[in-house]
Amino acid sequence: MSLSINAEQLCKRYKLGLTHDGSIRELANRFFARFANPRHRKVAQLGEDQRRKRGDHFWALNDVSFQVGEGEVVGIIGKNGAGKSTLLKLLSRITSPTSGRAEIYGRVASLLEVGTGFHPELTGRENIFLNGTILGMTRAEIRHQLTEIVAFAGIEKFIDTPVKRYSSGMKVRLGFAVAAHLNPEILIIDEVLAVGDVEFQKRCLGKMRHVAESGKTVLFVSHNLTSIRNLTTRCIVLSKGRVAFDGNTNEALQVYVQENLQTNDETDSVEHASRSFPGLSRDLEFVRLQLGGLHDRDTLQVGRDFQLNTTIRANELTSHFLLGLTVYAQDNTPIGSTFTEKLTPPKIGSSQEYHFQSKFDLAPGRYHCAISITDANSEGRRIYDSVAGVLPFSVELSASDIRGWNAGWGAIRLPELQRSATANSFQMSPLAGPLPSTRHTPRPQTSVFES
Repeated sequence: MSLSINAEQLCKRYKLGLTHDGSIRELANRFFARFANPRHRKVAQLGEDQRRKRGDHFWALNDVSFQVGEGEVVGIIGKNGAGKSTLLKLLSRITSPTSGRAEIYGRVASLLEVGTGFHPELTGRENIFLNGTILGMTRAEIRHQLTEIVAFAGIEKFIDTPVKRYSSGMKVRLGFAVAAHLNPEILIIDEVLAVGDVEFQKRCLGKMRHVAESGKTVLFVSHNLTSIRNLTTRCIVLSKGRVAFDGNTNEALQVYVQENLQTNDETDSVEHASRSFPGLSRDLEFVRLQLGGLHDRDTLQVGRDFQLNTTIRANELTSHFLLGLTVYAQDNTPIGSTFTEKLTPPKIGSSQEYHFQSKFDLAPGRYHCAISITDANSEGRRIYDSVAGVLPFSVELSASDIRGWNAGWGAIRLPELQRSATANSFQMSPLAGPLPSTRHTPRPQTSVFES
């Protein structure tokens, strides 16, 4: 199989602190400052020496190597800050590596950020021709694809309007349409599809699947694990700038989810844990989360009650609230959700413990949870606090269970089939007609006469 991408020991280092360190403006300021004030010269030199000794830098990528064959669809996943976007920028030649090399075989179309590659003063139509020219296409080739691009983006009315007046969603739609329709050999997509609506995301996934089936190479970065699972067969997991896993998508998702989970010891305190959404008011917030009734700290026996203990603190005056709990399988597939009744919040500045229990008929396997505090009167629209990837636990069969469980049977154990007290008599539909008789009918005897 011929290669589309060959990355060898890619590294990318960024300086921390002074963002203009090394720029022409910074060098000019230092040069004139030294001649204007000799004392400043000594201070500046001293500061430079200290900065060199400290080595204030950050390795966004460190020794990343992999190969992508022609026609492969590869997902790239990892935590925020793992190096995903930096890797795509290197492969798109937007920035250069500190060390290492990447060989690209074919024309690359990339969609990394909202509006990347668009000139804000040009219209949508002019930007399509601009992007196509950058990709090495002729005007005739671009004109042949123009109608499809505009229709896919759904911006027919605004195609002759300057891009600076487009919303972020319109920019993403046009950017993806240009990248996918201008016949690249390699298509690189970052997490910009999250800006589009659900209908457009479905169209994008369908288009990427079509591009992949046509033999083109696709690199796809997303936090939407369902999309990664449906679209890719191979996945690279990045962690702290390094390749943590490279292989089958299902195995990669398990590695990624496991890396993001906290142990039950860590989830006793979630006050400083990362939240599920930015901008949460946290008028009510989780201080502690803990599962009870477990065996060996994280094991729940099949049939045993699920027990949740939480401590909630009130930072502002609020009305009644609800807790919403979602259980996820190890690959981050949602299994089901449940809610509490209306609860009375603690007094401002104080904390209160809450205890709950329920019976979850889960199949044996590994699970984790996401939990949120919502205003009871907002129908789930106002969320005070929310944490995900917490409360990991395992479900195991008891030693006396002789039936076992196969993963192909699903994640929910349905209630046991109970034998009825009386058997239901068979009723024949009147439209079916009578059953054919099975009684033997003797054939008529034939006499043979000889003349």
